[in-house]
Amino acid sequence: MLRKHQILSLASSSNPQRNLNVNSLKLFGFSALFTSTSTSTNPSASPDSSLTSELPDIPSWVSKQNTGTQPSGDDDFVIPSLATWIENHPKVRLFPTKKPETPVEKITKILKCPYPSPEIVVQALNASDLSVSDVSVDQLLKRFSNSWISAYGVFIWAKTQSGYTHTPELYNFMVDVLGKAKMFDLLLDLIEEMKQLKGYINLDTIFKVMRRLANARRFSEAIEVFRRIEDLGVEKDVMALNGLLDALVKGDGVEHACEAFVELKECIPLNSSTFNILVHGFCKARRLSDARKILNEMNEQGFQPCTVSFTCFIEAYCREKDFRNVDAILDEMKEKGCRPNAVTYTIIMHARGKAGEIGKALEVYEMMKKDSCLQDSSFYGSLIFILSKAGRLKDADEIFEDMVKQGVKPNALTYNTMISSSCGHSLEEKALKLLKRMEEDSCKPDISTYAPLLKMCCRKKRMKVLNFLLSHMLNNDVSIDHTTYTLLVRGLCNSGKLEQACAFFEEMVLKGMIPKGSICTMLVEKLEKEHMIGAKQKIQELVPNVKEPKITV
Repeated sequence: MLRKHQILSLASSSNPQRNLNVNSLKLFGFSALFTSTSTSTNPSASPDSSLTSELPDIPSWVSKQNTGTQPSGDDDFVIPSLATWIENHPKVRLFPTKKPETPVEKITKILKCPYPSPEIVVQALNASDLSVSDVSVDQLLKRFSNSWISAYGVFIWAKTQSGYTHTPELYNFMVDVLGKAKMFDLLLDLIEEMKQLKGYINLDTIFKVMRRLANARRFSEAIEVFRRIEDLGVEKDVMALNGLLDALVKGDGVEHACEAFVELKECIPLNSSTFNILVHGFCKARRLSDARKILNEMNEQGFQPCTVSFTCFIEAYCREKDFRNVDAILDEMKEKGCRPNAVTYTIIMHARGKAGEIGKALEVYEMMKKDSCLQDSSFYGSLIFILSKAGRLKDADEIFEDMVKQGVKPNALTYNTMISSSCGHSLEEKALKLLKRMEEDSCKPDISTYAPLLKMCCRKKRMKVLNFLLSHMLNNDVSIDHTTYTLLVRGLCNSGKLEQACAFFEEMVLKGMIPKGSICTMLVEKLEKEHMIGAKQKIQELVPNVKEPKITV
C-alpha cells in the first residue's frame, strides 16, 4: 500500500496554488536537457548497424522529386546514454549483409513486400527455399496480424507443407485476424474448414466470430452464429449466451442484446453475469432507467445485484462527472452489503482526476484503506495518469517506484501510461529508458506502448530512433495497425519528412488499409505546397477521390 505520509503529501500538494503548471513544463522544454552539439555518423556502416532497415523504401516516384530539403542533424541523433542499447538491439535485416539471415528474417523480408492477394504470397513463399519446419508460424501470424493478406498467405502456405498441421489455437488466431480485417466471407469459409476437422471449433472461436461481427455492426449475423452454435459442435449454454450479449454490448448494440436476451432467456438458464452485462450495456448507452429495470428483473429472478452491478452505475455517473450520484450509489451499496472493490475505486479516482479534482481523487486511497481494499496495477496506473496530467511528474515517478516496493508489478498498461506521459512532456530520454526497463522486466509491449514514442520521434525528427522503434516492434511481433500508419503519415508530414510520409502511405494502402480522407488531403496539400507534383499525382492514383488542395490567393 501507499504509505500514509505519501498520500498526505500528495493531497496537501493538490492545492491549486501549489500545482505545477503543465503549460510551464512545456514552455521550459525538458528536451533541451538532451540536446547534443555534435553527432558522429559512420557512412561506411552496414545497413544492419545503421538502423535503416525498418523504414519502408522511399518510392521511386517520390525520391526522383527535387524537394530542396536536406537531412537535419536531428535525423541521426541518439541520446548518448541510450546509444549502446539502440545500436546493439537485434534488428531485422531487410538488405543483404555479411551476417547470415535467419529463416524468420528471410520470410519477414518476403512478407513485408506488398501483395494483391494471399495466393500471390503463397507463390512467393513456394519460390523460396524455406520450409515451415524452419519458422514459427505463430510468431509470423502475430508479426503480420494487421496485414491480413500476408498473414493469411503464410497460413495457407504452412498448411500445404507436408508433415505440418495447424493447431486449433492458430486457426482461432487466423479467424480473429480475418474478422479484424472485416474479411467475413473468408472467415466463414475458414469456420467451415474447421468444422470438417472435428474438435477445432470451441467457445473461444465462437466468441471471436461474434465479437468481430458485432464490432462491424453486423448484429443480426452475430446472433445467427449463436443460433447455429450447436451445429458447430459447441454447447448452447449460459457462457455462450453471455459471450453473445457481451459482444453486442461492446459493439454498441445494447438494443440487439436486449432482444436476444428476451428471445433466449426462457430456454437457457441464466446467471448474474447475464444481467450485469445488460446493466453495463444500458449504463454505457446512458440509459440508466433501462439499466434499473434490468436490475429489478435480476432481483425477481433470484439474483442479488452485486458490486459489479453497482459499479456499472458508478462508471456511468463518473462519465457525466455527476459525483453526487456517485456518492449516492456508494451509500446504496453499503446499505445492501456490497463492498466496493479496486475497480470501483479506480473508476472514481480516475474520474475525479480527469475532472481536475486531484485532492478528491487522492482521498479515494483513504476510502480504500478504510475498506481494507488493496490497490492493484490498474489503480496505480490511474493514479500515475492523473498526477502526470496535472503536471506532477515527480509525484507520478514516486508512485511508480513505490508500487514495485509494495509488491505490485507494473504491467503493460502501467508502463504505457508512464511512457505516454514522458512523451507528452518531451522527456525523450525518460520515455526510451522506460521502454528499455520494460524489456528488462520481461513486460511485453503492445501497440499502445509504441504509439506515443513514434509520435514523439516524428515531432523531433529522430529518424534513427524511429527506425529503431519500428525494428523493436517487429522483434516483439507487434504489427503496425491502421491507427499507427495514420500517426506516422501525419507526424512525418507535419515534420516536413514528405518522402518518408509517402513511403508509409503507400505501404498502408498496399496492405489493404483505407486511409482516412483527412490524412489523404493533408498529404496531397503538403506535396502541392512543396511542388512535388508527380508524388501528389501518385498519391491520388493510390487513393482515388482525394480532393484537390484549395488554392489560396
